[in-house]
Amino acid sequence: MNSPLIQLLVLAAIAVFLILRLKNVLGTREGFEEPATNVPPVPRKGPAFEVIEGGPDLDITDHFEDGSPQARALAEMKRIQPSFNVTEFLAGARGAYEMIVMGFERGELDEIKPFLTDEIYESFVDGVAIREDQGLTIEANFIGVREMSLDNVTLDPETKEAEMTLRFVAQLTQAVRNSDGEIVEGSITDAKKQKDTWVFARIMGSDDPNWFLVSTDG
Repeated sequence: MNSPLIQLLVLAAIAVFLILRLKNVLGTREGFEEPATNVPPVPRKGPAFEVIEGGPDLDITDHFEDGSPQARALAEMKRIQPSFNVTEFLAGARGAYEMIVMGFERGELDEIKPFLTDEIYESFVDGVAIREDQGLTIEANFIGVREMSLDNVTLDPETKEAEMTLRFVAQLTQAVRNSDGEIVEGSITDAKKQKDTWVFARIMGSDDPNWFLVSTDG
């Protein structure tokens, strides 16, 4: 019997011995075994979770610190008109900003008049008239609002008039053409950054759902 065959037989004998030893130690599983019962629960570490009712309104505290004058004003606005929502207002203000900016740039004021106070509307009319008198037209394309923040909120306790001050940073292309169609200012391809601080106002609880633009400070 050669050496490799002897080594193979020795290894086989060792394997059989180990299998028998494991069987004696671990035992064998025969048939169905029911799962263990009466397992004690694992103790919970840390404080128990507690639901706190009447906590801060995240729709408000996402913008102003709880208890600040602005936060109190927003809370009172919601009390007067429960359907009011800050997040929804900001979404509407973003759309209104684009619509009003482009309405003024294109001189299409009739479409945006319902969202302007008489004073703001008249100032827009004057601005468009000056351009027309000079034979100027504006070709503009609104790219988008890059930043928007709610900077201040006030509420008149007597009149219930709320004012929301918003800061916008937008991008648009703007080219001013003379009566010959030549570009005398701006560009139709190079975008520019435009910064505006606008104030919207509304009587809370009124039947008119529109917010009106009452101030435009660029």
